[in-house]
Amino acid sequence: MQENVFVALGSNLEAPREQLRQAVAAIAALDGVVLRAASSHYGSAPVGYDDQPDFVNAAVRIATTLSPRALLTALQAIEQAQGRERSFRNAPRTLDLDIVLFGDRVQGDPELTLPHPRAHERAFVLLPLQELSPDLQIPGQGPVAALAARCAEQRIARLD
Repeated sequence: MQENVFVALGSNLEAPREQLRQAVAAIAALDGVVLRAASSHYGSAPVGYDDQPDFVNAAVRIATTLSPRALLTALQAIEQAQGRERSFRNAPRTLDLDIVLFGDRVQGDPELTLPHPRAHERAFVLLPLQELSPDLQIPGQGPVAALAARCAEQRIARLD
């Protein structure tokens, strides 16, 4: 059975827009994954650690037969292939790929929490999701459009 999944992408090092384009192509090439849509790119201020360049963010909607854990492993391999280093929390990065929603699944596994535990607080996740699916709901949090409206003070701009 295929699951409808949303993945958030972010980069602020080494040509971020190109990093995102390469990541979308790599996700689309995964066995068991069909790329359904990719959002525009958005520029956003860093969160959690301010002394770094702004980010470029996007999201993709995929259909997959992979389990959540198998998809996470595949996404982490893409991050590694594109030079991701995990030096400290919220550090600058070449690529960050986060599973935001995996169907309607809710899980609190230490390796993978679904839906993503902070997605509902972040405009750089919500606006690309809203672009891909205007009526999307985050289980336990509500409609993406309403959640995005609550993040109006966060600095973000559509780039394309």
